[in-house]
Amino acid sequence: MMRISEQWALDAGRRLENSSATEVLRWAADSFGKRFCVTSSMEDAVVAHLASRVMPGVDVVFLDTGYHFEETIGTRDAVDAVMDVNVVTVTPRRSVAEQDAEYGPRLHDRDPDLCCALRKVEPLQDALAPYDAWVTGLRRDDSPGRATTPVVGWDRGRQKVKISPVARWTRADVDAYIAEHGVLTNPLLADGYASVGCAPCTRRVREGEDARAGRWAGRGKTECGLHG
Repeated sequence: MMRISEQWALDAGRRLENSSATEVLRWAADSFGKRFCVTSSMEDAVVAHLASRVMPGVDVVFLDTGYHFEETIGTRDAVDAVMDVNVVTVTPRRSVAEQDAEYGPRLHDRDPDLCCALRKVEPLQDALAPYDAWVTGLRRDDSPGRATTPVVGWDRGRQKVKISPVARWTRADVDAYIAEHGVLTNPLLADGYASVGCAPCTRRVREGEDARAGRWAGRGKTECGLHG
């Protein structure tokens, strides 16, 4: 039986650093079988599409925070309808109304870190329980904080292998793949949004800003906590 550990994952990352996204996902399918999943914010379906070509019917985990744009929910529904994947929609332990009752309304304005913890980090922790590895769409050119993202790494908090098969891709690579394969994308990407999160905490980006600048603008916060 394969023994998964941090060192095992780091060694795999070094071996696969220059491999294609498809080769990385094929390694994931061979290594983990049904015990890996893809996570998607439904900004686009590139990684889900890549994974479906290697493992048809792969689980694609989507966190429905209760605060998404209608376009994001529509993208999720379209992916579920037309792609050979199994979309698994995960919801937080508390509804928005229950969270408002316990913490007060608009927690995302007053304490966005806590809101993200309750509506993203905690539910993902629950959702990943059945898996040994999870696949993300992180790219090194997303932001300075993601510049060292490994193709295969180790999620210490969750004690799982974390796979980012498109880590080395550029925005141009993503756009080319979308065009070549007709991959579904969130309509908001064509409306000035470079990164799509929850509606209350996401705005369009301005010229010259990086892709993450529209998330929690003005708060000094660029990550929701899902990635450490």
